Amino acid sequence: METTADSASPHRVDPRAVLMMLGMALCFTVLETTAKFLSRSYPVPMVVWVRYTVHVGLMLLIFLPIRRGQLFRTVQPAGQIARATLLLGSTICNFGAISFLPLAEVKAISFVSPLLVTALAVWLLKERVTPGRWIVILVGFGGTLFIVRPGSAMLNPAVLLALGSASCYSLYQIITRKISGGDDPVTTLFYTAVVGCAIMTFMLPYSWKMPALADLPLFVLLGAAGMSGHYLLIKALEIERASALSPFGYSQLIWIVLAGYVVFGDFPDRHSMIGMAIIVASGLYVAWGHGTRKDEEPDSAIE
Repeated sequence: METTADSASPHRVDPRAVLMMLGMALCFTVLETTAKFLSRSYPVPMVVWVRYTVHVGLMLLIFLPIRRGQLFRTVQPAGQIARATLLLGSTICNFGAISFLPLAEVKAISFVSPLLVTALAVWLLKERVTPGRWIVILVGFGGTLFIVRPGSAMLNPAVLLALGSASCYSLYQIITRKISGGDDPVTTLFYTAVVGCAIMTFMLPYSWKMPALADLPLFVLLGAAGMSGHYLLIKALEIERASALSPFGYSQLIWIVLAGYVVFGDFPDRHSMIGMAIIVASGLYVAWGHGTRKDEEPDSAIE
């Protein structure tokens, strides 16, 4: 009688997908660090508009010659608009929060998103959550209390923006699950940028400030980092399951701590580090227990 070693051996994560996830984490770190730097001199709505406008321009430049009309073809326009609007809301809140607060703490708070997704899925997707996972969700939210605590600099109204970012991103993921499989991922990425650009263009007259010539490369970097991060995520999900990739998405927290210290002189204190560890551990437990499909986004991939 033959034994199948492959069936008994644990699943090995494709190293190509791992590299793409690590690249995604680095891209989103560059995105948020650049956004925080620019928000010291420019209004946040303008920074958000540039992020999406450069994203649109790069996609037209790179993908339109290859895909032509396929780039615009969608079978679920309402779903694409709703999804993109929620991601835009997450971006606005995130950029607003990091303009006031340290990068690492804001990123850690935004990582409660997987816990929110699990809780909301009970109501919106009729999924069943075990008592053990409810406990983990509560523990994860408790981790935010180590970061936002009485007497700390993080006890700031801007914390609500970080929580708003996580909430918008959680609903974005719920809608992504409901409409997944209908459109090409690159088309979805394009509509994400187009909707964000269109909505923020209406706000531009009230937030425009003439950019300095020296800042133009940073504005281009902002959009390029956002587009590249999401594109790497798409490619990673083509070859590996989201639940296997989630741990590597959390590596962004390491880059964010480093960037915050090097660029802005911020470093999390002991209580914040404990809170980060609790939130990440809770998110990983939920991600692994959820058993996400290959085409679902890892819950840690938030911008």
